[in-house]
Amino acid sequence: MVSLGRRAFSLNRSSRASFTERAIVCRASKADMATHAHVLAPILAKLEQHVDWSDGDRHAFTALPIRCIDLRAGAHLSRQGDDLGTCGALLSGFAFLYRILSDGSRQIVSVRMAGDFLNLQGGLLQSASHNVQMLTPARIALLQVADISALAAERPTIHRALWLSTLLDSAIYSQWITSVGRRDARSRIAHLLCEFAIRLRGIGLCDALTYAFPMTQEQLGDATGLTSAHVNRMLQQLRKEGLIRTQTGPSRSRIGRA
Repeated sequence: MVSLGRRAFSLNRSSRASFTERAIVCRASKADMATHAHVLAPILAKLEQHVDWSDGDRHAFTALPIRCIDLRAGAHLSRQGDDLGTCGALLSGFAFLYRILSDGSRQIVSVRMAGDFLNLQGGLLQSASHNVQMLTPARIALLQVADISALAAERPTIHRALWLSTLLDSAIYSQWITSVGRRDARSRIAHLLCEFAIRLRGIGLCDALTYAFPMTQEQLGDATGLTSAHVNRMLQQLRKEGLIRTQTGPSRSRIGRA
């Protein structure tokens, strides 16, 4: 377990286990509406955080046809430049968005968790602007962009919820840009760990500010513009300062309260 100041959380190294991909088509009908709503619950919970939805809005959203797929850790949902007619939303697990530079290096630009859309903007623009890869085994709901656009046009509350979702993404992006551009290495790592604590607490996956962190040191470096060795030194420094404590279990490392 590693903790940052009083924020306790855990660092879970990426799973290497094979995970068979399978698809399950979910069609909303009167008979399976309750199950369908349960499947979409993580997405609804995230969208309802800042906007009050009516029962009619919820019913209309859960009536959207979806296709659920399970992807193994390391699998890609889409790659930069792909034509997109669907957008994906994480029901469980973690994923990250990244770009590959001309020299072959990778820059991770965002980490997504349960309830987050993975490529909503790319879907609306009909072209993927980045690569989407799974950090852990994940379940994803695929929705037709045309269906989402039509629903948003008909229901202002849903339109506002989706709009606010993209604004929140933009706010997080601005912090990541600030980290890479101006924060020192120690602050970059500390800020990202705190960000995870806050975001996971919002979806009920952070108990007493202790949580599983799904990135390796290499991935953490690609997200913060640091080498793996530099990330390791910064984690050691935070540990020596009494700000974090690491605990390695049989299948994961944990970060928690010092």
